[in-house]
Amino acid sequence: MNIVILIAVAIVGAGLGWWLGRKGATAAAPAATDESIAKLRSAAEAEAAEIRRSAELAGQELAAKRKTELDDELRQRKGELAKREEALGQRERDLERQRKDHERRAGDLDKRERSAEGKAKQVDAALEKAEAAQAAAKARLEEVAGLSADAARARLEDAVRGQAQAAAAAEIKRITDEAERESQARAKTIIATAIQRYASEFVHERTVAVVTLPSDDMKGRLIGREGRNIRALEAATGIDVIIDDTTEALTISCFNPVRREIARLAIGALVADGRIHPTRIEEVVRKAEKDVDKVCREAGEQAVFDLGLHRVHPELVRLLGQLKLRSSYAQNLLAHSVEVGYLAGIMAAELGQNVKLARRAGLLHDIGKGVDHEHEGDHADIGAQLARKHGESPKVCQAIAAHHGTVPATSVLDHLVAAANELSAARPGARREALASYIKRLEDVEAICRRFTGVGKAFALQAGREVRVMVQSDQVDDAGAVVMSRELARAIESESSYPGAVRVVVVRETRASDYAR
Repeated sequence: MNIVILIAVAIVGAGLGWWLGRKGATAAAPAATDESIAKLRSAAEAEAAEIRRSAELAGQELAAKRKTELDDELRQRKGELAKREEALGQRERDLERQRKDHERRAGDLDKRERSAEGKAKQVDAALEKAEAAQAAAKARLEEVAGLSADAARARLEDAVRGQAQAAAAAEIKRITDEAERESQARAKTIIATAIQRYASEFVHERTVAVVTLPSDDMKGRLIGREGRNIRALEAATGIDVIIDDTTEALTISCFNPVRREIARLAIGALVADGRIHPTRIEEVVRKAEKDVDKVCREAGEQAVFDLGLHRVHPELVRLLGQLKLRSSYAQNLLAHSVEVGYLAGIMAAELGQNVKLARRAGLLHDIGKGVDHEHEGDHADIGAQLARKHGESPKVCQAIAAHHGTVPATSVLDHLVAAANELSAARPGARREALASYIKRLEDVEAICRRFTGVGKAFALQAGREVRVMVQSDQVDDAGAVVMSRELARAIESESSYPGAVRVVVVRETRASDYAR
């Protein structure tokens, strides 16, 4: 098609050129001769022939090229077809071979099955003969011995059992005595080694703190007009300020060491600042709470660092730090936890156990005592739940749950942590039962009050003789506060034991504020 178009274009171009040339020649020289016309015609025809030859050559070259391409493509497709045919042939041969293998295996299985059936029949026949022979022999023996088979078996079993029991009892007693002697000696050695290698200092916790003041004038400013500053401080911190004749000093009384520390820091900041009024007291108390939280976090990080532990969840570190300000039976809980971690690690090393894991479980064993009152239950169970929640291993969680025996111990680690806890608690001077029971009674009284709806805070003051309950004004009205005080008193009477009487004070405060612009 392209060749035909080229030829047509060439012819048309030649004719057009001839016509234009003729027209020009006619216009330029009307008297041109027929000879000139013939020359022009010959030239045009020669040019057209040349164009036609060029087009034919180009068409031939294009056709040859296209033919070559088609031949190459045909050879390529024939090669691919041959390969596919070869692959199909190979696949057919493989399938045929597999079919023959299956038939051969099926034949073998049939042969084996027939052989097995024959052997089974032979075995059954042999068993029948053996049973018949055994029955005959048994009958003959019973006839000769004058005893039945059951009676003979029972007599033999009694004799063998008696001998075995006597031998087993003697061997058990020997092994038990030897194990007891060795275990007691080994246990004493391990415990003595742990106690000697870790010797810690200890100072009893107290329920009061004394804040030194620069002058008695400052003491009067802290008390405020009609005691309003002291009341604001007690309401914000939950402590009891004892005002006596001691010069240049205030005594803070509270069974909760966290509140006591917050109050001590707040009083120190108020004395340093000089601005002392209820609003400022609340601001300083909030800042002191943040400072105490920071100190607790740093204490927890230091304890983890001292024991060489890694990857402890930040929340567990924070709860560990809070143990610094808490005590159990007058024993500082953070110092006790660090001591248990060291002791457990030392005993684990003596027994060839994992030292890091023992230290970790020992340090975290009392973590449940660092949570607030909203968590109910035994501290060992709470601690195990917290450890499990924050990614501790199941072995550590089990050791925490079992260190008081409420959960059965299932591993060496459980026994190590429990033993280290008992060692730390049994050290002379480490604990005082009277103080612990006193603090527990005050905590129970506060917990009873917090159960009531609308209670924001509850503080046991004056050694438990007074309970101050702060209620939320939007949930409890004045009449409800009166009713609540009676209900709280009845609840404390029925659920708590205490000497004397407990005064229940329900405080409902309504505040209104605006800005003058």
